[in-house]
Amino acid sequence: MSLKPTPPIEFLRKLVLPFFIILVVATLNLANQNKHASDPSTWGPDARHRTNSIGMRFVLIQPGNFIMGSASTKASDHEKPAHAVTISRAFFIAAAEVTQAQWKAVMGSNPSRFQGDDLPVEQVSWDDAQEFLRKLNTKEQTARYRLPTEAEWEYACRAGATEDHDADFESVAWYDPGSEGRTHHVAQKQRNAWGLNDMLGNVYEWCEDWKGPYPSEHATDPEGPSAGSYRVVRGGSWYVHANRTRPDFRDFFTQGTRRDDIGFRVVAVARIP
Repeated sequence: MSLKPTPPIEFLRKLVLPFFIILVVATLNLANQNKHASDPSTWGPDARHRTNSIGMRFVLIQPGNFIMGSASTKASDHEKPAHAVTISRAFFIAAAEVTQAQWKAVMGSNPSRFQGDDLPVEQVSWDDAQEFLRKLNTKEQTARYRLPTEAEWEYACRAGATEDHDADFESVAWYDPGSEGRTHHVAQKQRNAWGLNDMLGNVYEWCEDWKGPYPSEHATDPEGPSAGSYRVVRGGSWYVHANRTRPDFRDFFTQGTRRDDIGFRVVAVARIP
């Protein structure tokens, strides 16, 4: 003869079983959310900020139009003419330059002169940056990581502004004088209007583009020439003065150049199957 459960036991069973089911479902949902949080290919237009598996924090940049280059008489010829550019596709860009900790997590070494996990990696060539990106793409198997195009970089740097510098320039950039002759931890200065740190100063940043002249007509998603002798760097550095630390300033180096004031930041876009 079987005994029926006592009312308190029956009550507990009815209470605990649904709770257990809810807990399992919540755990699976959280794991799925965490998976997507480190997968830029799933970052939709409502995902303003995301962080990948090695701690790179990304900010979504929406499409738009801006005036690229300079019309100033003080600007160099290769910074002219000022011309209209359309960025037609949203993209994620790292909120700060690649740090030495992030570089070591992918490459297993640290070439930098100024050592420190939260300092920007430097002494890296354009070719070195491409190898980092190749390994990061293999490691993540999610979005496609790459360098920003020169147009994407300037669009993100300007963040809707048309001036060469912020009114309080020293609050946003490490440059000479004031840099103490070295790099500084990323994200110590104020962010720009779109939430990006160190777009100006600290270290120059490699762009994807070859050096080339600007067009005079309106351009949509320009990528520069298909070949050349020099790669573009942007943003100025701790080593240079304010006249080189501005959104429209362009400089160029061979893609094998390594200096203690050149680093880079990363763009993430959806991986194409």
